[in-house]
Amino acid sequence: MSTHRLAGERPTVTSTRHTVRHVVILLLTPLLMCLGMGMAYLGAFHAPHAHGLKVAVIGSSPRYQVLAQTIKDRAGDALDVTTVPNRAAAQRQIMDRDLVSAYVPSAKHPELLVAKANSDTSAAAAEAVFTTVAGKQGAPMRVTDLSQLSSGDPTGQGLFFLLVALSIGSYASVAAISAGGATLRVGIRAVIGLGTALVVSVIGTVLAGPVFHIADHHLLGLWGMALLYSAGILTIGIALHTFLKRWTTLALMVLFVMLNFTSSGGIFQPALQNGFFGALHAFWNGAGFVEGVRSLLYFDSADSGGCVLTLVLWLVAGLLLLAAAAVTERRTAPAPAPTPPANERQPTEDEATEEEMGEAVAV
Repeated sequence: MSTHRLAGERPTVTSTRHTVRHVVILLLTPLLMCLGMGMAYLGAFHAPHAHGLKVAVIGSSPRYQVLAQTIKDRAGDALDVTTVPNRAAAQRQIMDRDLVSAYVPSAKHPELLVAKANSDTSAAAAEAVFTTVAGKQGAPMRVTDLSQLSSGDPTGQGLFFLLVALSIGSYASVAAISAGGATLRVGIRAVIGLGTALVVSVIGTVLAGPVFHIADHHLLGLWGMALLYSAGILTIGIALHTFLKRWTTLALMVLFVMLNFTSSGGIFQPALQNGFFGALHAFWNGAGFVEGVRSLLYFDSADSGGCVLTLVLWLVAGLLLLAAAAVTERRTAPAPAPTPPANERQPTEDEATEEEMGEAVAV
């Protein structure tokens, strides 16, 4: 007698309990995502405040040194105030990204030099401080932006949203590769992943360039960094699936959303965040991409070499994880399964893929 339930037969209590338990287990991932996203985004963005924001007063006489020290004493740890001898030196340090702003004291025409392409929010924080200083001198302050943002990115935050698009395209592709290519060797999945990174990077570059004009020049350099960034995510994701299976979803969300977007510097730079996310900014791949492209587009590639190195190191980490995954899969490869009886129903290819997708990486 067949043990399969007939069509239309109501499920048993045991079957219902098993299904409910299975659903509850699957719900753990999105619920943990909810908790993690809330903690990460609110922890990083809910109360931005300056600490160690690098600003300067232009002038070398004792009068200007006293003004700089007075501002520093009143601001406490919020500002790191120095003096620079002249306007040219201040401009050079701002465009080298060593300073956020420089103040030109004047009884009638005070001026603040900034580079909004470096960070619009940091420039706004500096402007708020020196507007108060100029106000006490009884004169309105003029703000001069030394950088020239792209035509399609007046706030300078378009690179952050490009980062979001590249990240989603990359880690979501891990789901398709892990599910559809579950029977393939790691090496083949890795090659597919690198090909996918090429496509994702081209899509991101086209959107950033000719479509939305977030970048008006240096598209080849932008594409190169996008390729390194996407390839790093895909190699790490494909490798992690060997070890984590259904928990890969959560792991990738932690790595490339919760910790990545919040520490990238695309909205707030480290000087406006708490120490945890500020520390991540120094070596996380999202920060490497955003700051590298920002330097390339607006600051004559100042410090972009270190950002490219960050992206390369993440890709190397992914390749090393792939090597470890290959060794693991060879050691744990199961023996060929016996041929099932002809009348025993096997899951279809679509059903198997759907189950794997649920246990792998999803968006």
